[in-house]
Amino acid sequence: MACVRRTGIALLTMCLLTGCSPARAGGRDRPAADPTDFRHAPADPSGRADGLVGVATIARHLDIPWGLAFLPDGSALVTERRTRRIVRVAPTGTVSPLTRITEATADNEGGLLGIAVSPQYKVNKTVFVFYTTSIDNRIARLRLDGHSRPQPIVTGIPKGGIHDGGRLAFGPDGYLYATTGDASHTEEAQRLDSLGGKILRMTPDGKPARGNPFPHSLVWSYGHRNPEGLAWDANGTLYSAEIGEAVWDELNIIRPGADYGWPAVEGIGGNPRYVDPVVAWHPEVGVSAGVAVVGSTAVVTCLRGQRIYLVPLGRTPAPAASPTTSSATPVQWRTGVGVAARPMEALTERYGRLRAAVTAPDGSVWITTSNRDGRNDKGPAPDDDRVLRLTLR
Repeated sequence: MACVRRTGIALLTMCLLTGCSPARAGGRDRPAADPTDFRHAPADPSGRADGLVGVATIARHLDIPWGLAFLPDGSALVTERRTRRIVRVAPTGTVSPLTRITEATADNEGGLLGIAVSPQYKVNKTVFVFYTTSIDNRIARLRLDGHSRPQPIVTGIPKGGIHDGGRLAFGPDGYLYATTGDASHTEEAQRLDSLGGKILRMTPDGKPARGNPFPHSLVWSYGHRNPEGLAWDANGTLYSAEIGEAVWDELNIIRPGADYGWPAVEGIGGNPRYVDPVVAWHPEVGVSAGVAVVGSTAVVTCLRGQRIYLVPLGRTPAPAASPTTSSATPVQWRTGVGVAARPMEALTERYGRLRAAVTAPDGSVWITTSNRDGRNDKGPAPDDDRVLRLTLR
C-alpha cells in the first residue's frame, strides 16, 4: 500500500507541473491529498490560487498593524507601529486596547514593531516587543499586567528611517528569534560585530542562545537587507521573508552561521559563498514581508505586490523559472532548491498592502494590511487597516 500511495503522489505532482487533470492517476481514484499541499492541486494556467483560499475579516479600523502573536486562549496580540499600542484581537473580532509603549518612537518605518508571546505566558504573563527609540532599535520584555513598563534585554540594534527589520518569534527550541535590517547602511549586514542585517537567536534574558554559531554572539545568520518574516515548518526548518532592493525580494531557508549575501548579491546568484533564496520575486509583484507555514505550504505576504503567494515546499530542486505572464499582471519570479512546484498567487490587489502572516492555533493564517502607512497609491480603504483570517481549502 505504501508503494501505491507514493506512486500516486508522484503522478499527482507531475499533473501539477504539466497541467494535466489530477482527478485520476493510472486509471485509479487518487488518494485524498493534504489540502495544504499545493503540489497536488490542479494547475491554473493563470498561476492564480484564489479558489484555494478562503478569507474573512477579523478586525477593522486599525492603524498600521505590524506585529501579531497568539495568546494561549486563541486571541491575538497586535502591535500598531505608529500609535505604539498593543491591542488584543479576539477570534470574534473584538478589539481591546491593552497598553501603549511610550518608549517607542514612530519614525518612518520605525516604531512599535514585532511582538512574541512567552512560551510560559500562562505562568508569567510576559510578552516581548521590538521597538525603535531615538537612538536604536531594541527588544524588551513586558508583563501584561496593566502597569508594567518594558524592560530592555537587547539594545544597540542599528536604527534607520528604513530597514529596521523588527519581527520577533519563539522557535520550537524555546529560544527567541529576531530579524534586524541594515538600517540603510549596507556594510552592517556583513559585519559580525554588528546587530544590523541579521537574524538573532537569544534566551528570554537577551543572552546568546546555546549552540549559536559565533562565540558569545546573538547572530544566527547574516548578510540580510531587511528581513521581516519568520516561520518554522513541522520539521523545525526556519523560513524568512526578506525585502530586497530594486531587483529581487526573497523567501529564504535560514541556516545557522550562513551568509545570505547582501549587499554583494540579491536573489538567486549561484555563488557558493552565499545561500540562495528558495524563491525570489521582482518588487513590482513582491516586496515579501511576512511568512507563515501551514503543512507543506508557505504563505508569503507582499507589500508593493499586494498579494500572497502559496509556495509548495519540498526538498526536490526545482529549475529556475523564466518570467511568466498571467492574464492580468506580469508575474516574475525564480525558484531554487527547496520548492516543489511553482508558487501561486492569490488575493491580488483585493486588500492592498499585506504585511504580517502568522499561523493561528486552529491552523488558519492571520495576516495584516498596511494601507495607512502612506505607501498605497490608492490610499486606505474605509475599513483599513484590517486583520484577515485565511483558510487554505
